[in-house]
Amino acid sequence: MTARIRRGDEVQVMSGKDSGKTGKVLRVEPKKNRLYVEHLNMVKRHQRPRTMKETQRGGKIGGVVEKEGPIHLSNVMLVDPKANKPTRLAVDRSEGKRVRITKRSSTRIE
Repeated sequence: MTARIRRGDEVQVMSGKDSGKTGKVLRVEPKKNRLYVEHLNMVKRHQRPRTMKETQRGGKIGGVVEKEGPIHLSNVMLVDPKANKPTRLAVDRSEGKRVRITKRSSTRIE
C-alpha cells in the first residue's frame, strides 16, 4: 500500500510523546511505513568527532546531536488546509489523474 502523505504536507501527530503537535513532513519511507516530521520526535544521537581538517572546512563536529526520529504513518493525520484540523484522505481518479482529496472539506491537495 502506498503512503498517502507526502513530503511537504502539514500533519498532526495523534499519539505518542508529541501528540497534538503539528509539523511539516521532511521525508517519507513507504517501505517502512514511517515518516519524519520537522522538529517532532526529537532524538539524541552521539556522533563521532571528525578530523580537524574536515572541521575547519565546515565538516560536522562530534558530540551529542539532536535530530528528528521516525514516526509511524498510523500515528499521524494530514491537516486540512481549510479547516486547519486533522482529516482523512480520499483518492479521486476521475480525470485520469490521481488526486488527493480531504474528507473533511473535500478540497484538493496538490
